[in-house]
Amino acid sequence: MNAANDWTRIRVADDATHHILDGDQLYAERFDGVLKFHAPGLAPVRRNDEAWHIDVHGRAAYTRRFLSTFGFYEHLAAVGGRDGWHHIHPDGRDLSPTRYEWCGNFQGGRCTVREPDGRYHHLDAAGRPAYADRWRYAGDFRDGIAVVQRDDGRSTHIDEYGRPLHDRWLLDLDVFHKGFARARDPGGWMHVDRCGRPLYRRRFAAVEPFYNGQARVECLDGSSEIIDETGQSLHLLRGPLRSEFHALSADIVGAWRTDTIAAAVSLDVFDILPATAPELAEGTHISTDGATRLLRALADLGLVECPDGTRWHPTSRGQYLRRTHPHTLADAAQESADALRSRWSQLLPALRETGWRPPDIFHEVAADPVRRTAHHRMLHSYAAHDYAPLIALLPVPSGGAALDAGGGTGALARMLADVRPDITISVLDLPEVVALLPTHPRITAVPGDLFAPWPAVADIIVLARVLHDWEDDEAATILRHARAALRPGGKLVALELLLADDHPGGGLCDLHLRVVTGGRERTEAQFCDLFARAGLALQSCKSTGELLHILMGVPA
Repeated sequence: MNAANDWTRIRVADDATHHILDGDQLYAERFDGVLKFHAPGLAPVRRNDEAWHIDVHGRAAYTRRFLSTFGFYEHLAAVGGRDGWHHIHPDGRDLSPTRYEWCGNFQGGRCTVREPDGRYHHLDAAGRPAYADRWRYAGDFRDGIAVVQRDDGRSTHIDEYGRPLHDRWLLDLDVFHKGFARARDPGGWMHVDRCGRPLYRRRFAAVEPFYNGQARVECLDGSSEIIDETGQSLHLLRGPLRSEFHALSADIVGAWRTDTIAAAVSLDVFDILPATAPELAEGTHISTDGATRLLRALADLGLVECPDGTRWHPTSRGQYLRRTHPHTLADAAQESADALRSRWSQLLPALRETGWRPPDIFHEVAADPVRRTAHHRMLHSYAAHDYAPLIALLPVPSGGAALDAGGGTGALARMLADVRPDITISVLDLPEVVALLPTHPRITAVPGDLFAPWPAVADIIVLARVLHDWEDDEAATILRHARAALRPGGKLVALELLLADDHPGGGLCDLHLRVVTGGRERTEAQFCDLFARAGLALQSCKSTGELLHILMGVPA
């Protein structure tokens, strides 16, 4: 057998130091490591700190040496040197003089590369960028389609020229297999068509690609089944791994969790730890038995751990309940167990009565100095955590003015001021609230009422988690005042959770708003209608992660 003409039969030896053909060594040479042969009959090898390619006779294909070499794909191989990564031809010539932090393999005339700044894109067969965009991540092409990921972690499909295949952005996404792609949204895994649309309403813990119209899936309860392209179950492979009875029982007693966490926060448990149970008892003025039982319950919730069997420590999750944590949830825990619990007790009246309204929580909070401070400290934690990824996306022109309407104690405003020294920023809220606004040279407190004409104008107005606190009539009123406060050419930005049309999700948040503020979560279509009522056009709607969307509005 002529190895040169039948290199596809050549195999890597068990010790990975050479190659064999039909059980016989192909050449006498030995290397520190070898990989399999690829077209045109060359294989990567390495010895000491050098790597290169050999032919079927064990001879070097060229004189150059690299730090890393990989197989040839479409007659181009990725190699790494001290100056970076690039591709070479079979004779060792560079495809391009440009060097990258990393290179993938060519497939379909395209190759994924990562720039020194960590951004991904694709090269064409000549080694040139295939398009102008840069991505947080980019995968290989298959049949002219690749998956790319933007900065918020969401993914979509592009064609070989970088053009989006559709307008859907998913939490996880795969390339197409037999016309469908695996995808994940906040509800779970599913299959989507070439327009990014789900094939069915069900969601799963995991899905496999379709083969001959059927796919294996794992359900959220741990069961496994075969489904068709409509999501219908065809065959049960494994029953549920969890008891739905016990899972529901755990949900029913969810208040236990809330009260346990709130009790621990009120006792400053997470600020005292690490400690033994007796030490915690002494520091909190409870019994040692009580401290032991509380710690065990917190461990069930994944909030504390006892690695040495003696001293208890907060877990990474439990750290958020330290009062000194920059994103502390201690205030949220106490408010959920106290003031918000009483509001949730009115769920049935809220569901039965069409015109039902809860007491005005905003003026209620503003009138109580102690509660006001804790409440806005809670809102500050959420804002500092959730708004950071989107600050750079706010389209404030250089030298322009931004207004954070309903901005509380200015968490968003301060983050914006840190990255945009070229703009002025105002925070509009109730007088009692803006009185808590820390002094900042470029942030102005504007006492006012969202439901009265605003004593400020701006190029960009931000309503961060404001509209969802109100029913449509009140929200439309806020938007009308916002429109009147926009300078010519200005834009309104609303940050909101978005309900999906094609699957459940956000329902508990929606109920929470009903009983706490009287508001509601909305779909994109509902926001579009709401904006139109205020003389605004919804210009765009972009995801910023799993929870928030940026809704951009302009005067109609």
